Amino acid sequence: MTNIQQRTNVLLPFLFAMAMLAACGNAPSSTSTVAVTTPDIQYIVITATPPPITSTPDPCAAENIQAEVQKIHAFMREFDDASTLAASRPREELAASIADLQRIRRNAEDQITPSCLVTLKTYQISHMNAVINTLVAFMGGADQATVDQGISLARQEHDQYTLELARVLGIPVEQVSTPTP
Repeated sequence: MTNIQQRTNVLLPFLFAMAMLAACGNAPSSTSTVAVTTPDIQYIVITATPPPITSTPDPCAAENIQAEVQKIHAFMREFDDASTLAASRPREELAASIADLQRIRRNAEDQITPSCLVTLKTYQISHMNAVINTLVAFMGGADQATVDQGISLARQEHDQYTLELARVLGIPVEQVSTPTP
């Protein structure tokens, strides 16, 4: 192959590619008129609307505390009624009463409690546990001293619950001192 043929083989494809690119340009000729139209610009305006006001009332506010306390206290009233009934049953029939007391305690534990009532709920659950544990010990044949100790603990927890209930509700409490035997 000659030097000229080699140059032609390389140059021809290059010129062909350039011609193709130039043909794609579609430059307007001097004899043709091109109408240039400007598209109408449309603006979409999005206005931010605030979310609807759905403020959740503060459960610890003075106007709401009574209703929140009643949710907790309803379990205590039910438990007190059930434990009074259990105390009147013979040892052999306590299993069903204990199961009922445990159900009430579980429901009380599951109750959503605002932070201002955590102490009240803690005393409530402690009292319930003391009563249930004392009844289980009694049913299992525990000695009288153990049962008496459980009853005493349950009373203390109930008293603490009652004092906390009065404090939360703003009810004044008179402390009555009892002499120690």
